[in-house]
Amino acid sequence: MKEFSFADSSFYMHKKLSELALGEKGIIVSLEDKELELKLMEMGFLQGEEVVVEQVAPLGDPISVMVAGYQVSLRISEADSIIVDLNN
Repeated sequence: MKEFSFADSSFYMHKKLSELALGEKGIIVSLEDKELELKLMEMGFLQGEEVVVEQVAPLGDPISVMVAGYQVSLRISEADSIIVDLNN
C-alpha cells in the first residue's frame, strides 16, 4: 500500500482549463504556453486567481470564463495552456 504524503503531486487535482465543465471552478496554477503567457496575464489570468467556466459555445469553442471580476472569452487552444487546481 502506498503511503500518503502531502508532498506527493498526485494529491493535487490539476486540469487544463479547457477540460472543466460548465460551472466548474479552479485556481490558476500555471500558464504553459510562453507565447500566450503575457496576453493571458494582461487579461487577469494570474497564478492563484479563481476562474469559473460560465458559458460554452454550442460546438464547444469558444468558452466564456469569469476571472478577476471579468468575463473573458477564450479559444479552447488558449484554455489548453491554463492549468488549474480543483482542490479549493
